[in-house]
Amino acid sequence: MQNKSLDESIAALDLDRLDLRILAALQTDGRITNLKLAETIGLSPTAVLARVQRLTRDGFILGYEARLNPLKLGAGMLVFVEVLLDRTTPNVFEQFKAAVQVRPEIMECHMVAGGFDYLLKTRSADMGDYRHFAGTVLWQLPGVRETRTYAVMEEVKNSSHLALPGL
Repeated sequence: MQNKSLDESIAALDLDRLDLRILAALQTDGRITNLKLAETIGLSPTAVLARVQRLTRDGFILGYEARLNPLKLGAGMLVFVEVLLDRTTPNVFEQFKAAVQVRPEIMECHMVAGGFDYLLKTRSADMGDYRHFAGTVLWQLPGVRETRTYAVMEEVKNSSHLALPGL
């Protein structure tokens, strides 16, 4: 039942099976050549290029980037942080969001429903580096009343791949 509604949602977005196969292939290997992608999909390179351009233009493909190894680049410690703001007014939210944008240690920031306001994903070299970040940056962010820190002991799964229906 759930797959049917997902399939209907995809159809409403004007994606066909070939588009989904292109997205799946690019999600697996963003550096695949257009010629290899065309061979994989079973279309001409010109047709595949036109589809990729349309998928990009329509916002299904947001961009391409290399996945870097944080352990080799001095950012091996992964920490999630719950942030509770002292006030939940529009200006406090805007100030907090603006301040988070400029901090490279903060990989992700999500406004959430529940017992706190934001969930942050941060990277640092080690616990000492994180403690310095917490004291000089995190606790100084606009509106922060309380934080809860969760240091990751083992990263079990890390993927940005989306499930695509029918594939």
